[in-house]
Amino acid sequence: MRGYLASSIGVACSAALVLPLSLTVGAVAAPPQVPDLPGSTQSLPLARIAAPDRSARSLSQTAEQGLTERDVGPFSMVGVVWDDVNAELHGTVQVRTRATGSQTWSGWQDVETHNHEHGADPGTAEGDSGKVRGSTAPLWVGESDGVEVRVRAEAEHQAPLPAGLRLELVNPGEELADGQSGANRTDVAPLMSPTVLPALSRSETEAQPEAQPEVQPEVQPEAQAEVQPEAQAEVPPEVQPRAQPDAAGAKPYIGPRPRIITRKGWGASESLREKGFVYTKSVKAAFVHHTATGNSYTCKQAPSVLRSIYRYHVVSSGWRDFGYNFAVDKCGNIYEGRAGGVAKAVLGAHTLGFNTNSMGIAVLGTYSSSTPPAAAVTAVARLAAWKLGLFGANPRGKVTLTSGGSGKYKKGKKVSFNVISGHRDGFLTDCPGGRLYSKLGTARTASARYQGRG
Repeated sequence: MRGYLASSIGVACSAALVLPLSLTVGAVAAPPQVPDLPGSTQSLPLARIAAPDRSARSLSQTAEQGLTERDVGPFSMVGVVWDDVNAELHGTVQVRTRATGSQTWSGWQDVETHNHEHGADPGTAEGDSGKVRGSTAPLWVGESDGVEVRVRAEAEHQAPLPAGLRLELVNPGEELADGQSGANRTDVAPLMSPTVLPALSRSETEAQPEAQPEVQPEVQPEAQAEVQPEAQAEVPPEVQPRAQPDAAGAKPYIGPRPRIITRKGWGASESLREKGFVYTKSVKAAFVHHTATGNSYTCKQAPSVLRSIYRYHVVSSGWRDFGYNFAVDKCGNIYEGRAGGVAKAVLGAHTLGFNTNSMGIAVLGTYSSSTPPAAAVTAVARLAAWKLGLFGANPRGKVTLTSGGSGKYKKGKKVSFNVISGHRDGFLTDCPGGRLYSKLGTARTASARYQGRG
């Protein structure tokens, strides 16, 4: 989640390679291609500024930085990034924005600065790529063409603000045309549409190849895992999902597959991310997050929010792809996140120290003091029932994961989690917000019921 380099990047859509044939039914002619929605990022360096109540002489070189009110190119999401991913921003970030084509400016809005707990694990190729930057969470502000920003260091901290502060202004690109976005739940997409994977009944889900019980062989640790080329139509057998029954001969518990809007459905530019996919051995736990991007978006805008987060993760923050494995909007729509196959154990960058053998589900919005909609909580439960069920996990159960180094738990420490946990369980963070965290018990119970556990 980071930066603003004025750029426009084309899309070479390869999502069809990501969605295995086993997830579809029958054979039909290829549907029309969804148009490229490249978007752009502006990256503006911040400068030392003097607050109105202080003289320039008394202001420390690094105590406050920002940009004064100015016209900029169109954008809808903002964030601040800096050079060193290991440097923390001890202070506040606030922005004001002007709605496109108007003279109306917003009030000052806070940007979430505690964001380093999201990202790739230490020791992985992504985490050690040298491309990753420090960053705030991004904030959705809607279509805008004017901005002002201020970054202030906390008085109690002796450390200066991080070096290389830049304001990232993200333009998600044009909205999808009517009927092309999978976000509108009244839009009935064709069964074989590449933009939407339709919901399946329990019997249809259990008939899918990935739902058939099979003992998985051992695979190498993720720190040494190799990137799988996209040219390979099939994921190697050692990372294929196979449902694991609770006891020998027992039928596995798998929730019905919910409706999932694919990357093509929300307009992901496949040329933006790094090529190839990285897999972990299994999916033993689901970590629930909020994106801390604010709640002002509409469900129709959710694909634009996703494209903005995606661009912020890759272009601004230096990640290899969208960080979360799945996203859920306030209306309960479920979206494919990081590329590699919705039924596969794709290694994400969502819960620092615990990305191995887990998945990250991000609810779009900020739920520290706002109650998440029931539709979003239900979607989390349904998604977890299906995806965890493919790997034999009980949503009401416990699981032990080994920390890759998270700040809360040192590297190598074995930690017991609820199978459905909040981000704060693995790191010292507010995520997924107190209000959403308080709903996880409800999600666990509902998810187990969707699996048929009673």
